[in-house]
Amino acid sequence: MRIFGIVNVTKDSFSDGGRWLAPDAAIARGLELAAAGADVIDLGAESTHPDAEAVPADEEVRRLRPVVEALRRAGCAVSVDTCKPDVMAAMLACGVDWLNDVRGFRSPAAMAVVASASANVRFVAMCARSDGPRADRADHDPATVVADVRAFFAERAAAFAAAGIGRDRLVLDPGMGFFLGRDPANSLRVLRHLAELGRDCGPLLVSVSRKSFLGAVTGADVQGRGAATLAAELWAARAGAAWVRTHDVRALRDALLVERAIAEQP
Repeated sequence: MRIFGIVNVTKDSFSDGGRWLAPDAAIARGLELAAAGADVIDLGAESTHPDAEAVPADEEVRRLRPVVEALRRAGCAVSVDTCKPDVMAAMLACGVDWLNDVRGFRSPAAMAVVASASANVRFVAMCARSDGPRADRADHDPATVVADVRAFFAERAAAFAAAGIGRDRLVLDPGMGFFLGRDPANSLRVLRHLAELGRDCGPLLVSVSRKSFLGAVTGADVQGRGAATLAAELWAARAGAAWVRTHDVRALRDALLVERAIAEQP
């Protein structure tokens, strides 16, 4: 299993909004996460929580470009988290390694950018039951969530294949928190069935870090969800997730190293 380290180049991300907004701060944070063990640095310039403000495409590019360029010069693998085709195209021109879309590249314009990317670029297509570019607080039935995720995965895999993108370049993200619905049972149920989703649908990326459903289970606020996050991430790793996307790279890396060391003992 490998690690995406999160850097929010935003004013209003739910966990650390504003902290890494300045380019120098975001670059330093990305380098810190890489040193802690992140395999990919995942940069986002627009928050997707329900109360976030919209960010124009040119502002996303302005925030992202100097950070992407600096991290690429430093030898880091870089992902950009955006749902805007214009931003995707600009970031491909900057040499990013991954594009990560919370809308799952469902728009024809996004898929046109996908088809134009060089053969070394990979994609994360996330499942969202919400309709817009941000999560919402809508009620969605937990009884159908696993089937909904499975159907989304099948549809997006077919779309990528039709665009000529090999399955080795596509990673699927089942979505978590409000993207799956207000009821915490939606996220918990997807985690419970993660192994079968990965077995049937291919490599998965799981992003549970500090999310609301963990607070619903534990009663902890955002900054107090570290232990809950790590428990859910280790569950995902044991269930076969190929990638985990996290704010706290060091904690996840160390936990995985300890588990591996124990497993290797005779």
